[in-house]
Amino acid sequence: MTRETFDLQLSALNERLLSLGTMVARVQEQSVRALADRNADLANELIAGDHAINQAQHEIEDQCLFLIASQQPVARDLRLIFSISSIAWELERMADHAKGIATLALRLADQPMLKPLIDVPRMAEIGRDLLMGQLGAFIRGDVDAARAFAARDAEVDQLNDQVFRELLVIMMTDPRTITRATYLMWVAHNLERFADRTTNIGERVVFLKTNTIVELDD
Repeated sequence: MTRETFDLQLSALNERLLSLGTMVARVQEQSVRALADRNADLANELIAGDHAINQAQHEIEDQCLFLIASQQPVARDLRLIFSISSIAWELERMADHAKGIATLALRLADQPMLKPLIDVPRMAEIGRDLLMGQLGAFIRGDVDAARAFAARDAEVDQLNDQVFRELLVIMMTDPRTITRATYLMWVAHNLERFADRTTNIGERVVFLKTNTIVELDD
């Protein structure tokens, strides 16, 4: 295989990674929409569609293994292939967090909302911004952007704390709300973990450019 062909295959892998990231962002957005609209049909559709994301992740992983086995890449090329495989795994896990939200949306579909959903959609929106931002930083090899996006994870953490405090007050005021409030806490937790995993993608950007493993959430 010529270098040109190898570069084309690496480029195709990057495109598949971006496509998977777009799928994950869409599922996360729709899972929160299913929750807000109490849309059981949409929630079921998202849960059933999770296999497509799993399949896409497996295909990326298989292609990475093929390139390693067939080309025996060294140095930066090897770091790039390992990073793509690692990010694809993170994306699959992020989709599982979105699936978790869809599952909770099902449980709440026939229940009245405890309060207007304000912070939860904001957490979801920031998480999607961080996801696409970090994927863009990875494609460009932009370490500064990766660090900047990782710093914004604190915004999601703060919103998660705020949701937790508000729901705790609601539960203490009316114990009959405990189950619904607990489900919403789990929703916020899934969104917080979704955002945390975007920071892991940022760490791959730093690793790719510097060959150094860092913890961007410190």
